[in-house]
Amino acid sequence: MSDPQPVTVEHDGLRIAALDWGGDGPPLLLLHPNGFCAGFFDPLARELRADFHPIGVDVRGHGASDRPADLAECTFPNATGDVLAVLDALGLDEVVALGHSMGGAITILLDERRPAIVQRALLCEAIAFPPGGIPRTSGGPNPMADIARARRAVWPDRSTVRESYASRPPMNVLEPAALDAYVRYGFRDRVDGDVELACAPEVEARCFEAAGEPDGAPHAFGHLSRFRGDAVVAAGLDSNLPLEVFAAQAEAVGGPYLELEGSHFFPQEDTARAAALVREYLSD
Repeated sequence: MSDPQPVTVEHDGLRIAALDWGGDGPPLLLLHPNGFCAGFFDPLARELRADFHPIGVDVRGHGASDRPADLAECTFPNATGDVLAVLDALGLDEVVALGHSMGGAITILLDERRPAIVQRALLCEAIAFPPGGIPRTSGGPNPMADIARARRAVWPDRSTVRESYASRPPMNVLEPAALDAYVRYGFRDRVDGDVELACAPEVEARCFEAAGEPDGAPHAFGHLSRFRGDAVVAAGLDSNLPLEVFAAQAEAVGGPYLELEGSHFFPQEDTARAAALVREYLSD
C-alpha cells in the first residue's frame, strides 16, 4: 500500500507537518504522544484507511514540524492551534479522533477551541489530570522531564536505534511494525550521516513540563465534563500512570471506560485490536 502523503501548513511562524493516508471514509484524526510523531500511527492508519480517511499531525517540535526558537511556546494550547491549522487547511470541520497521551489532551482541547469539531473520540491514556493530580514517580519537580533530557539524541543509523529500542522497556513491547514506523518517522537524517531524534530531548522535556501547567493537563481534565462529542476512555492495565485517573476521566466525560492488556503504549502493542476499537467506537 502507498505511503502517506506529506502535508505542510504555515502556522505561528512555523511549518507544521502532517501525514495523509487517504481513504474515502470519515476523517480520522490521529494525535501522537509527547516525543513521538504522526508516523507512529502508520500501521494503524494503513489498517483503517479502507474504512476511514486517517490524518496525523506532528505538533510543533515533533516529527517533521518546526521547533520554536523559544521552547516556552511548546504548550498544550499552542499544539492545539497547530492541529486546527492543519484541519482548516484541509477543509475539515468535523472529525473523529484517536488521541494518545498528550494527543488525548489535545483532542479534548480541540473541542474547547472549536466546539463539536470532534464528533467522537477514543482517548488513550490522555494526559488530562485533576489539578495536583500529575503523577510524580521519583525526585525532582518533574521526573519525566528529567528522563527526557537524559535521552540519547544522536545515533549512527536507524538499524542501531531499532536494535537498541527493541531490547529494552518501554519500546520493547511495541508490535514490530509500530517500532519500525517510529524509527522511520521519528528520526531525522543528519548531514554527517548519523540520525537524530526528530523531537529533541529538550522539546520532549518541555512538553512534560507544559502538562503540569494550568493550561495543560488540569485544563484538559476540566473540560471533559463539557466535551460535546461522544468519548471513550481507554487505559493499559500495565500503565505507569494511575488507572484511577482514567476512570475519573470516563466519569467526567460520561463515556465508557476500557482497561486493556498492555502498557501506556497499548495502541501500538496490538494494531488489530486498536483498529477494532476505532471501528467499534468511532464509526457512524
